Amino acid sequence: MSLIASLRLARKPATAFAILGSFWGAFAAYVPVIKGHLGASDGVFGLLLLGSALGLMSSMWIAPRVDARMGPRGMQLAAALFALVWFLPGLVHSVWVFPLVMFAAGMSSGLLDVIMNSRVSDLEAAHGRSLMNGAHGMFSLGYAVAAILCSVTRDAGLPMIVVTTALTVMTFALLPTLRTSVAPAHADDGPHEHYPLWPILLCGGVVLIAFMSEATVEAWSALHIERTLGGGAAQGALGPATLGLTMAVGRFGGQVVAQRLRELTVIFWASILSASGAVLAAVAPTPLVAYLGFGILGLGVSVIGPMALALVGKLVAPRLRTEAISRAAVMGFSGLFFAPVLMGLVSQFFGLRVAYGCVAILLLAALPLARLIARLPLRPSVRT
Repeated sequence: MSLIASLRLARKPATAFAILGSFWGAFAAYVPVIKGHLGASDGVFGLLLLGSALGLMSSMWIAPRVDARMGPRGMQLAAALFALVWFLPGLVHSVWVFPLVMFAAGMSSGLLDVIMNSRVSDLEAAHGRSLMNGAHGMFSLGYAVAAILCSVTRDAGLPMIVVTTALTVMTFALLPTLRTSVAPAHADDGPHEHYPLWPILLCGGVVLIAFMSEATVEAWSALHIERTLGGGAAQGALGPATLGLTMAVGRFGGQVVAQRLRELTVIFWASILSASGAVLAAVAPTPLVAYLGFGILGLGVSVIGPMALALVGKLVAPRLRTEAISRAAVMGFSGLFFAPVLMGLVSQFFGLRVAYGCVAILLLAALPLARLIARLPLRPSVRT
């Protein structure tokens, strides 16, 4: 199946992915501004972002219940809530209030994340096609476009509220397109089957590594460019933009690769590629070399998380798919927020160059997990 055909098939959840990515891309580009308004050090700012991790984890435990209650309108509700909450991070200048705001942002983000990933997994099961990379590619594309536009708005001195207002209007205009059907639960899917603990733990661990690595570039690349390498505001915003663009290319390409290669093979080599990009970013003498490092990291890490999430959906019974994906997402997507905390602490004591070296080591930790996933008992007709 071609990339265009895959995106057409998954167009509704893919739209939600693009919405989610656009808000996070804007946030990443404005991180130096937000951090400056708060007057926080690297370590304190990293700890403040922990609020979003707690919110994300909380929402992902309740997401299956909310999804079941809302049915076809679940993704619409989650997107609307997410857009409304994201007015807040750019408005709050208090270090005491900011964690609460990020908790709300994390909750709304996690709710939308679980629901849209579950919809893609439902479509994969219904059509027998790999769709996850293409859908996640739309997140990266939305992220990159927003970050690039924000490099212009930041250079022009526009506050983040202007950007989030525009994104909220766009989201509400797209809400009618987000109504989706929900795959019915089948009574014969196997109540006798054991709860899929190991697929969740191992695949969730791979997603955690991938998204922790991604989050370090999202939250700290602008500061690395501006502070470590002496770049300006527009140059700094291009750090996360580079990541988003290359991740979009990697995920759209991964959509095609997934039709031809085993998922675990791609995860193995992508981990090595992305680790090399992190090393290059760590030793970069100029912003241009750092962009190259971020780009290589983005190409590699782009396919690791989506393929691991797709594997969760394929390794469990259909009736457990949404719950299993949400549990793996509790582990994996929390990395988007725990990473900035750890990155801030490492940067506080050793600098951002050492912090990006730690990212390379983290990415290589996905290799033994991939080996363990390969040993899991497979469901019929599931390819790994």
